[in-house]
Amino acid sequence: MDGDFRTEFTRQPAGARQHPALVLNADYRPLSYYPLSLWPWQDAVKAAYMDRVDIVAEYDEVVRSPSTVIRIPSVVVLKDYVKPQKRVAFTRFNLFLRDEFCCQYCGSKGDLTFDHVVPRAAGGVTSWQNVVAACSPCNLRKGSKSLRRAGMSLRKPPRQPGAEELRNMGRKFPPNFLHESWMDFLYWDAELDA
Repeated sequence: MDGDFRTEFTRQPAGARQHPALVLNADYRPLSYYPLSLWPWQDAVKAAYMDRVDIVAEYDEVVRSPSTVIRIPSVVVLKDYVKPQKRVAFTRFNLFLRDEFCCQYCGSKGDLTFDHVVPRAAGGVTSWQNVVAACSPCNLRKGSKSLRRAGMSLRKPPRQPGAEELRNMGRKFPPNFLHESWMDFLYWDAELDA
């Protein structure tokens, strides 16, 4: 059997997979760029019904109940402003995003893990300033040696990113699917080329 056996036998309505709603903050900016702030259409309809969001754009498709026909929302905006976090959580995903999903030793983009620049065996700590994204071959080559002993160097020194910096970094990695109704809301505050 090919694929994941758990999803092989389950059927999901096409609309549940193909009609996500872009979620904007009250200032009409996405809550996050990477991952892009998306809700399943069911959550968007529920939030609109509960008067928590305004529907800004809709798909051509509709959903029906016995008494109602509703066009599926493609863009919703929150009625209450959600203050963006200032502090960036130290997670594997955010670390990879900071390092642009490439090895900080050789620049390759596949088979990523993370590496302590100053090895833990030598007193290195797990922090933004000491951990970098690394491909498995580079991580194995460096092992628990110092950069000098391993004959390796970093592409850029590790540091803690700011929240806005990480949000802007996420904009470099658009998702596989971008609905045309989202475009005006995703890149309107981007710097224009001269």
